[in-house]
Formats: sequence, C-alpha cells, structure tokens
Amino acid sequence: MSLHIFDSATRELREFQPLHEGRVGIYICGLTTQGLPHIGHVRFAVAFDILRRWLTAGHGYDVTLIRNVTDIDDKILRKSAENDAEWWAWSYEHERQTAAALDLLGVLPATYEPRATGHIPEMVSLMDTLVERGHAYPAPDGSGDVYFDVRSFPAYGELTRQSIEDMEAAEDADPRGKRDPRDFALWKGAKAQEPATAHWPSPYGPGRPGWHLECSAMVRKYLGDTFDIHGGGVDLRFPHHENEQAQSRAAGFGFARYWMHNAWVTVQGEKMSKSLGNSLVVTEIARHSRPLALRYYLGSAHYRSTIEFHEGSLREAEAAVDRIEGFLRRAVEHGEPEAVAGDGFPEAFRTAMDDDLGVSGALAVIHDTVRAGNTALDDGDRALARTLAGQVVAMTDVLGVNPLDPRWGSAGGDSDPAREALDALVQAQLERRAAARKERDFATADAIRDDLAAAGIAVEDSPSGARWSLAHPTPGSED
Repeated sequence: MSLHIFDSATRELREFQPLHEGRVGIYICGLTTQGLPHIGHVRFAVAFDILRRWLTAGHGYDVTLIRNVTDIDDKILRKSAENDAEWWAWSYEHERQTAAALDLLGVLPATYEPRATGHIPEMVSLMDTLVERGHAYPAPDGSGDVYFDVRSFPAYGELTRQSIEDMEAAEDADPRGKRDPRDFALWKGAKAQEPATAHWPSPYGPGRPGWHLECSAMVRKYLGDTFDIHGGGVDLRFPHHENEQAQSRAAGFGFARYWMHNAWVTVQGEKMSKSLGNSLVVTEIARHSRPLALRYYLGSAHYRSTIEFHEGSLREAEAAVDRIEGFLRRAVEHGEPEAVAGDGFPEAFRTAMDDDLGVSGALAVIHDTVRAGNTALDDGDRALARTLAGQVVAMTDVLGVNPLDPRWGSAGGDSDPAREALDALVQAQLERRAAARKERDFATADAIRDDLAAAGIAVEDSPSGARWSLAHPTPGSED
C-alpha cells in the first residue's frame, strides 16, 4: 500500500504523490509568540513531526519542512504593552520558550523557521502583485490599510466549502475602508498608539503585515509557487488558510497540493485555550511527568481526532512507555538491537502508517512486538529478541517515542545518571531478595518486595530473573 493522506480540501483520502520525485515540501503554520505554549498549542508540531519522520524513514523522501514564526500581530502588541515590555523582546522571549517546549517533546527542528518580520519585502512584493491584478486595493480613507477583495476571486471559500454570503465579516482591521465587510487586511497602516518599531515602509504607507499575507510570502520563498503539503490546526482552516490560498492563487501561484489539519486538545469537551483558564503549559507538565510520556500522549491518537485531556491521561501514557522501555532495557542487556532498514518495518505497522498516519494501529503493533520480545527473552531466544527489539526501536523512532534515543536519557544509555543510580540501588535489593529466596527465607524476600513497592518500584519475576519498573497509580487514585 502506498501512502494515503486525508486532504482537507477535497475531504477525501488521496494517494500521496510528491511534486518532485524523492522530495517533499511541507509548510506548517507555527505559533504566534504571544505567550507560553500549552499542550494544545504544540499538538500540531507533534502530529507533523510524525508525518515528517514517516515520509523519511518509511518512504525515503528528502523532506523540507518550513514552520513559520508570527512575531508581530495585534495580540503581541497588546500583551507586550500590558506587561510594559518592548513588543520584539516579548515576542522573542516566547519564541525561545516555544522552541524549548518543542525540543523538550522531541520535535525535530524545522528545516527553516522564518520570522514574519524578516520577510517584509516579500510581502510587499506579493501585495503589489495582488493590487496590479485587481485582487487588492488600498483603503480610500487614507489609513494605509490594504485589503484583499474577496469578491474578485470566484474561488474564495473553496477550501472550507463556504459561500461568501454565509461568511461573517473579517475582524482584522478597521472596516471603514472596505468594499465588502468580508475583505481581509493584507497590510495594516501605522497607528499613533502603536510603537514606531512595529511599522515598516511600503508604497501604501508605513504599517505592518496582516496575519495571512506573511505565510503566502514565506512559503513561496522557501518552497516555491507550488508545493506539496500545507498543514496546521483545524482552527486555522478559516479564515487563515482560506485567505492564504485565495491570495496566493489570485497572484497566480499553484500553492498547496494537499491540505492536512490536526484536531484540538480539549478539557471537559472545550478547546484548550487561555480564555478558558485550562491551559497546561508544556514546561510545567514536564516538571511532574516525563517529557517522553507527554510526547507519547500527544502522538497516541490519530491527528484528526480530538484528544480529551483528563486526570490520568499522562499516567496511562507513562505506563505504556514503561512497558516499551522495560523490554528494550532487558534486550540491551543481551546485545544491541538489530538495525531495521527502510523496508524492514512490520507489514502491519507500515499498513497503519500509510493509512493517513494511523498511529493507533501502529502503537498496537509496537506493543504486540514488545510482548513477543519479552516472551523471546523469557524463552532464552536472544536472537529473536534482538530482532524484535530492532523493530521496536525503528517503529518508536517514527513516532518519536524511542526510549533508547539519547534525548530521553533513558534505557540502556549513559545519559541518565539518576536512572543509573536508581538501577544500582534496586538491583542490590533484588540480589538480596534472590539470595533470601534461595535460602527459602520467603519472609525476608517478601519484605524486600513490599519495601520496593512502597517506593514505587514494581518487581516482576520471569524465567530469566526478576526485573523492575516504575509503578504508576491507577487513574483517579491519590498520588
């Protein structure tokens, strides 16, 4: 089976065929750097990181991924003013925080991550083209605003399958200079209450770019007039992505050949947002849960499915990660896992991933392989265990949750001193327990096991000896 993805534009599963053989260009809308990133913000990055990894590992494509940074907009200006900070300093600090959060979650760095403020000339050039073609106009009120004329482009609304008459008025600029209330701002003229540093020169007067214009200009610079995949959160489909597509195609560019949109993270059925007061900042969660488990949680559901965050979500993810990690730690004791070539993934895993990134099915294959690997180790079949461990490593690499990856400082590596120290202490207790059992002193053996359990260490006996893992309380229990 070849890779098929659900195209949000056509609303159907389509076989993926890249524009250029062996190469894939992806553009995803990054975050507006107005505040600290919560897990609802970063789900898109995990989802498209999995896509990128599968395109590379599963299909051998050379992937160029562009993820923009919106570092100037109304919210940034408002929040920086409320906090008595320069807008550019406020934006840069939260850009750094966002980069740190994505790195914490094991998201591969973008091929390039352009900032909006670094591409003003490209935006002005695109705006000029739209004005010359009759698809945009300067506001007649002298405000310096420039608008896209939605009625000049008959295909406007095509991406989200809406008619202009059913759309609400755009809210991104002063409506007084608009021909139609649904026209959207390409350029926002300078305002007296805004800092002078937030304005750039243009043929239409000083100002700053509208939100939609920046992405069309940047994607063209780095991926060309036509490219493979445009992605982002489902909440960006309208108006942002609709407007991007309209202005790019009105300018004569082919733009995106496939559209992919990920769903939300919700809390009690509501989209996670700061206005709801239920934000869960990535760095704060990572203080209490392993980043590897948080990554597993965010990537464990299909990217088009909503994730409902609830008490116990991360505990379940921790338990799943521990099962994988426990097998790989055992396997590493008997030699390095066998490397898996691009065509060496289990067929069921490949089938799941090629079906629009079916991660649920892919995870089922991983856990089936873990169980088979543990059985092989218990039976003393080290060769089979090494083969299965290699498959687990390859599959978890694709999902970005390989416990052997040095970034997680986990199983079998030398990058986690705390884990090594804990292992040494637990192993000493397990040796005492084994000696007590050999002497048939079962009271002492049971006491050692109970002490370890009280400390959060689960002990499992097997034909090859006792092994341990971190125990996790059941969802809803007291910590």
